Amino acid sequence: MVSVGSADRYLPDTVQQAVKILVVGAFGVGKTTLVGSVSEIAPLRTEEVMTEASVGVDDLAGMSTKTTTTVAMDFGRITLNSWLVLYLFGTPGQRRFWDLWDGLAEGALGVLVIVDTRRLEDSFDVLEQLELRGLPFAVAVNQFPDSEEYGVEELRTALDLLPETPVVMCDARERAASVDALISLVEYVSNVGTVRARETAS
Repeated sequence: MVSVGSADRYLPDTVQQAVKILVVGAFGVGKTTLVGSVSEIAPLRTEEVMTEASVGVDDLAGMSTKTTTTVAMDFGRITLNSWLVLYLFGTPGQRRFWDLWDGLAEGALGVLVIVDTRRLEDSFDVLEQLELRGLPFAVAVNQFPDSEEYGVEELRTALDLLPETPVVMCDARERAASVDALISLVEYVSNVGTVRARETAS
């Protein structure tokens, strides 16, 4: 795997496949942090300082230190192995930016949904949007220092997820944990694709 500090901006000749992954979630769950923690290139960020215009619109409960917000997208790249590279597109979390999702979702292999158990209800609308678009997804639970711990099945029930939907624990600041979450998504999407191919063939 290529390291974050790699000076090589170009893909190795062995890469055979490049896929697009969306990183979505409610406002302030850690999307920008995760993309930045795994990207082997300097991530593109479109963060702006939050102003008084967001008061009463963006719920900052539990996020007293948050001063910026993504207004278009985050972009990063990670080479998972010698032949597969992921291009990561992080989306804004607020409802007023959801129209951007349609363009960003075009051609995406799958979606990594980041959730915050301190504000789990904020993820319901995000998951509904993905179901409307028919995109396969995995859920990464970003573990903040003051988050309560819940079991995977508790979270699956609370979020009304299908039994096969991956749910993984992750600290978006930690590269290894974030990479593992992305691998879970890729493996899940690959399995879904294999099953569908078999059903079509039969």
